[in-house]
Amino acid sequence: MTSLQRLPASLTRLDVALIALLKGVEPVAPVELALAKARRCIAAEMPQLAAYPPRDVAATDGFAFRAHDLVGASSYSPLPLISAPRWVEAGEAMPDGCDCVVDADAVDASGPIAQAIAEAVPGQGVRRAGSDIGEASQCVAAGRRILPHDLLIAGAAGLTKLRVRRPRLRIVNIPGGVLTANLIAESAGNAGAEANAIEAPGRDAASLAGMLDTRGCDLLITIGGSGVGRRDSTLLALAARGEVIAHGIALQPGRTAAVGRIGETPVVVLPGAPDQALAAWWTLALPVLDRLSGRRPRKTVRLPLVRKIASGVGLAEVVLLERKDGAWVTLATGELSLEAIANAEAWLVVPGGSEGFAAGTPVDAYMLRE
Repeated sequence: MTSLQRLPASLTRLDVALIALLKGVEPVAPVELALAKARRCIAAEMPQLAAYPPRDVAATDGFAFRAHDLVGASSYSPLPLISAPRWVEAGEAMPDGCDCVVDADAVDASGPIAQAIAEAVPGQGVRRAGSDIGEASQCVAAGRRILPHDLLIAGAAGLTKLRVRRPRLRIVNIPGGVLTANLIAESAGNAGAEANAIEAPGRDAASLAGMLDTRGCDLLITIGGSGVGRRDSTLLALAARGEVIAHGIALQPGRTAAVGRIGETPVVVLPGAPDQALAAWWTLALPVLDRLSGRRPRKTVRLPLVRKIASGVGLAEVVLLERKDGAWVTLATGELSLEAIANAEAWLVVPGGSEGFAAGTPVDAYMLRE
């Protein structure tokens, strides 16, 4: 067995591996996508929008007036109208010179001359120009994930496409890891990437090396074959095609993960087990994906811990959490069951130099659900 098939005597610190992996990684060029396909992608710089509605429109059905002309009108002192009032439907442009809309019962049209029997104030029953979308505003700020309400704004503004940064991922699944590959592909899609998952024809180094093709992709992910077993040949295949930067990360779970590079393309080797793959995906692959997509720093939720989190010094440990009564409850630390993964609302990493966090300590966690 070659040295590449063994874990190194000393594991590479998570932060050191990540810095090396991110070296030279820049945001990909923007592309234009139809609104439906742009959802979940990361927005690029976009042109400023025109005001919407472009002019004042009726907010309700009723009669359009100039509020000044109704001053003093009441049921006890009806105000005769010189001309027939103009009826408008909700959403219809306001007639010139009108600044309010009154209900139908505010006008008495039973006699030969229509009479106003109620006052109004300017803007009553009117949606002002630019009240929904301000002039020169943005549909969605660059670096932000595009959500359904952003598509609502885009549609109202008349846009049919949005400029996004959509990194292309190639996911190579070593035979036997379909469950994990599907999980990572879904996670990549939720992060706004275009994921192309394929299965290698075999587990030997020669078969794997032929699948490590970085043409047309911005990030290469492999799943499985990163351990110390006799059939684990992913690192040999990576070394044959490019460079192994680090194999064996001080991360629990996920110690057999690795990072490398083929040409200018970063490569993340994920273990085949779902919990180990997710831990390495969150801590190594997602930061690369965020850099490629130009995403703003991910937001965290800060809450106190219900119970103490104990961690061994030397390994960064992934912790799964859920919220309860305004605090974080620990579901799993280091060893992550599938049930804990399914129920978790957030995750955090206890740094390798820390012994954990005391009960009641406020901690920042990354959310797993929208």
